[in-house]
Amino acid sequence: MDTLGFFMLLILLFFQWMPALAAEEITWTYSGLVGQSEWSEYFPDCGGTSQSPVDVMTTQAKYDPSLIPVTPLGYSQHGNQPFTMYNNGHTVVIELPEWMGLGGLPWFFTAIQMHLHWGNDGPSPGGSEHTINGLSADAELHVVHYNSELYPNMSAAMTQKDGLAVLGILIVTGEETNPAFNNILNYLSRIRHADQKAFIPAFDVQSLLPEDLGRYYRYNGSLTTPPCHQSVIWTLFHKRVQISVAQLLKLEKILYSSKAEEPDRMLLQDNYRATQPLNHRVIFTSFSAESGKELSSGEVTAIVIGVMCGCVGLAVIVRFIVKTIRSTSSWDVLHNNRPAPMPRTKDSEKEKEEKQDMAMNSTSEAEKKEESLLSPQSVP
Repeated sequence: MDTLGFFMLLILLFFQWMPALAAEEITWTYSGLVGQSEWSEYFPDCGGTSQSPVDVMTTQAKYDPSLIPVTPLGYSQHGNQPFTMYNNGHTVVIELPEWMGLGGLPWFFTAIQMHLHWGNDGPSPGGSEHTINGLSADAELHVVHYNSELYPNMSAAMTQKDGLAVLGILIVTGEETNPAFNNILNYLSRIRHADQKAFIPAFDVQSLLPEDLGRYYRYNGSLTTPPCHQSVIWTLFHKRVQISVAQLLKLEKILYSSKAEEPDRMLLQDNYRATQPLNHRVIFTSFSAESGKELSSGEVTAIVIGVMCGCVGLAVIVRFIVKTIRSTSSWDVLHNNRPAPMPRTKDSEKEKEEKQDMAMNSTSEAEKKEESLLSPQSVP
């Protein structure tokens, strides 16, 4: 090959590699330079028709009875080796050991990492990436796996349609502290700036998940950050996980998206992508609408009050019935204590007739005696 031909080959290879190199070097953001609205210009897949996250409209989700509960494998077997946690400028990432995996899918998926998305400590209602019926949660946890049955590693799998499986866990705030999340939150101060890493004690990853792993939404989507490859089988759990307000504030106010050497420190907040169009995709659900319905606090209160009123009403009715029965029984006892009338027998009737006859006979004899006294024959 002559010099000119070799030079032309180098130029051709350069132009083939340049898009990939450029994509790796591009620094994207959520709301600043190269923000969400510009992602598709630098990362073509971000403009695809199967993007994530999405809004789950429960009335349009299709029940699929073949969907079985997902099965975390090895999540609780954290071993003695510490986990690696780092700040990549976009979120906090915890690398997971290779023995952790996910069952309940057509293939076996090996765990790679997990990370979080959240909002800010202001009035913004956002935080989670996925929404349900238009309502967002305060934060969202993603556990990422790759298809280790079909592909040798994460890099090879992430560009394939069936390459990745991600668990989505919606997080809301409440009064109680969630000890499981302290395994992450208590060490955030070690990675406050972008590109910082730290080792943290290993812990039970399954403790971060909701207890009910059988009720979830399933759809085909993408990574929610550039390069937005449309290679994810999403499992979004219906049951939310609760952390305290103090825990959420720690997540929202400790980390920076800027590096330690940069003079301007920028808090790492609002690191969630807006929901994307479904584009005729179907979201499947593993449970029917009746079994998946959750009652609001107002509905629960109304039910409790109704039950209590019903119990009070029933107690009043029972007491009234018992009181009525006791009163009736007392009257029957008093009534039965009265002496019963003697029965009228044939002998008593006969005695009465004899007395009447004797009285009549006595009257007749008296009349006869009187007549004899008045008779003329009786005069001396």
